[in-house]
Amino acid sequence: MLGAGSWGTALAAHLAASGRDVTLWARDAQLAAEMATGRANSRYLPGVDLGSSIRITASLPESVEGAELVLFAIPSHGLRAVVRDVAKALPPGVVLVSATKGLETDTLARMSEVVADETGGRHPVVVLSGPSFASEVVRRLPTALVVASTDEQAVRLVQQELKSASLRLYGSDDVAGVEIGAALKNVIAIAAGVVEALDLGRNALAALITRGLAEMSRLASAIGGRRETLAGLSGLGDLVLTCTGDLSRNRRVGLELGRGRALDAILGDTRMVAEGIRTTSAALALGQRHDVELPIAAQMAEVLAGRQTPRQAVGCLMLRPQRGESDGSP
Repeated sequence: MLGAGSWGTALAAHLAASGRDVTLWARDAQLAAEMATGRANSRYLPGVDLGSSIRITASLPESVEGAELVLFAIPSHGLRAVVRDVAKALPPGVVLVSATKGLETDTLARMSEVVADETGGRHPVVVLSGPSFASEVVRRLPTALVVASTDEQAVRLVQQELKSASLRLYGSDDVAGVEIGAALKNVIAIAAGVVEALDLGRNALAALITRGLAEMSRLASAIGGRRETLAGLSGLGDLVLTCTGDLSRNRRVGLELGRGRALDAILGDTRMVAEGIRTTSAALALGQRHDVELPIAAQMAEVLAGRQTPRQAVGCLMLRPQRGESDGSP
């Protein structure tokens, strides 16, 4: 398990509790030492006992020795460097799993594309996504996720190795659809936080989630994904959770923006990464590349950049020209 943030730590703890042999890699050697000694991750997942079976290390080559599965839970902006550093140490035939949600800002690549690019296509790549707060997974509360890859055997392996009485995994071959849903729902969640902070009501929130789903579906379809995938766990499921759940980092950013705080001040208060901030500009660029208009993402970009107030952004969305709901237009 590469990445000792909240999600990586939760997955490692889940796998260990399910009887798997797990090695957890932390980039920060001090964090790795603290976790190895205290058997807890007080920085990113406080209050969770990691038990004695998880092997914790700050050495990348050591972390993947003898691995059957290597899971990446690295923030999107750091994923490529980690994959590049570990690529030569990967055992032959190992299956690689991306548990990272986002788009690379300079290349606009999806996370599975980053992993495949840096490993030369020598390993099966699987995407793990869906509605999942780390703290609930580690508490073994019922959770359902989707596992996506063009390699059916790799999908079955990941389903088998990650399943438990509290975690159910559905398979898919629509990697693009799953990853676009996973990335763009974070952008919509920032907007959802704005709607709540401005006290615009449940009508507005329901409209935002619904039109956000349409926005996600248009972009996914344009790059070869299937619309029905966006109606599933990695689209609608993750969107609803991230837009309404109190544990959502991206929704929290939107709440603070809606209350009038500057983005720099918001980010200064947390170690956690809100992927939607970086994804917003990348999603707009990807939309332009494929001639897909993304009005919610466009307004969030204006707010994040400080060029528009949250209330002005809402006004712009409400005053857009009216169109048919199902005609494919934004």
